[in-house]
Amino acid sequence: MSNPVATVAPLFLLADGLRDDIKPSYFATLGLFVLSAPGLWSLVKRSAKSKIDRKTFEVAGPSAEQAMPLDELAREISMYFRRNNYVIADAGEVITFEGNIAPERGTAAYITFCVAIGLLCIGLVCSIALPGGNLWYSLALLSPLSGGYYMDNAGRKERVKVKMVTADDDMTTDVIVEGDVEEIERMRRDLNLVEKGKVYVKGILEQ
Repeated sequence: MSNPVATVAPLFLLADGLRDDIKPSYFATLGLFVLSAPGLWSLVKRSAKSKIDRKTFEVAGPSAEQAMPLDELAREISMYFRRNNYVIADAGEVITFEGNIAPERGTAAYITFCVAIGLLCIGLVCSIALPGGNLWYSLALLSPLSGGYYMDNAGRKERVKVKMVTADDDMTTDVIVEGDVEEIERMRRDLNLVEKGKVYVKGILEQ
């Protein structure tokens, strides 16, 4: 197996033949090459997989003033998932929602853009280090394949588990959610939930 350092080392030696005013730009681009090349494939592969997380949100309990009844809170949570094409797969102490997640064109466009930038950096280094000149920039034409890979593989069946636990003094209720991190974040925003131990601060556009 080849040593990655030995593979990249000749590219640094090429700087000896460059003008002094070009060297900083070359080294900056070479640095981007070293950072982006291994990460491009990882970015594309991870984009089609869900990232599972568990978060606990805290709401006012039954004994707190102006608290939402637990039945009403449970209905709001259930309605949220129904609006997003989830169904109840299991109902018990822990409620499991199941839904089919469709790939998003915006995410595909973002991945394509990131891969295009990475391939342009690789093309710039290759145009200096290898024969072919500016033809290496045509590597960026391969970037739409990454968006196509995401669209073909990102569709999946997602499961989200929700459990509500009320404190002994009935002053607070924990809403424990386990599932895809992006789905949990959408739920937090839609239902105005606050993560336990944190204080919600309005953004500039919400003032």
